[in-house]
Amino acid sequence: MKNLPVRQSLFLCLLLCSCTSFAQSFKFVALGDMPYNPPEDFVRYERLIQEINRLNPKFSIFIGDTKSGSTPCSDEYNVTVKEHFNQFKAPLIYSIGDNEWTDCHRPLAGSYDPLERLQNIRQTFFSTKISLGKTPLPLTRQADIDPQYSQFIENSFWVVNNYLFVNLHIPGSNNNFERDDSAIQEYNERNRANLSWIERAFTLASNKSYAGIIFAYQADMFYSPSQATDAASGYRDTLKAFSSHAQEFRKPVLLIHGDSHRLIIDQPLRTVDQKHILENVIRLQMMGADQIQAVEIQVNPNAEHAFGFTPIILKQNRKAP
Repeated sequence: MKNLPVRQSLFLCLLLCSCTSFAQSFKFVALGDMPYNPPEDFVRYERLIQEINRLNPKFSIFIGDTKSGSTPCSDEYNVTVKEHFNQFKAPLIYSIGDNEWTDCHRPLAGSYDPLERLQNIRQTFFSTKISLGKTPLPLTRQADIDPQYSQFIENSFWVVNNYLFVNLHIPGSNNNFERDDSAIQEYNERNRANLSWIERAFTLASNKSYAGIIFAYQADMFYSPSQATDAASGYRDTLKAFSSHAQEFRKPVLLIHGDSHRLIIDQPLRTVDQKHILENVIRLQMMGADQIQAVEIQVNPNAEHAFGFTPIILKQNRKAP
């Protein structure tokens, strides 16, 4: 390089530095479906937060269900949830679950109006353009760039080392596609917003030549094969969108969710015709409920498949030997 003109040498150095930065590995943490038994579980939950802070990830993603479906959906509890989120030293990104709003009509949850609870969740956790946590991360929210879906401030994306991270509001309880007309209307509006956000994510990743996409949401859409085909499924449209776009994208895609409370790493997404496994798509289902634990995800752009997984299992948090 010493024999090249100064400008050309400088250009090559900048190009090499830029390429190197894209190839850097990093790690983040996923957790969710906790704490289900307050206040007893607060000690275990806070212990887990301390361990995550010690591990110093780039950020953490909480994939919904800040409480069980049989505990009150009160304003006071949401404030406590936010206080816990802001104990994370690194940014904390939150995907909304069903126990926070769709299930709040249950008597044990307080017999609330679910739509009113959803509005409270949005006002409490998504009132700014940054994440939660002690060192917030700037987020691009769907509401900021798509006026048609201005109410969906919870959907967002951010980019780290050439990987696109996408937050989606897809809760359990069949995605709220049930119960009454108001619930179904809410589902239809949010479903359109989610499908638009998924399409935008894949288009952006293709246009920007991103190395991969990570989607975070709450619902287990794979508990039955019929979820991908049944007209009564609140997840059919989403699964079809994921299948068609991932099949065309061909690069690594990671789906992170909770809802079913067991740690699973597999490849459940199929092609649109449901005949073949999409091998570029990995699913990480998080543990939760009685298991107040987490998973550290390593992203290595130089590996054959970019994603690695290390469970964070705290001995003091175990309920069983």
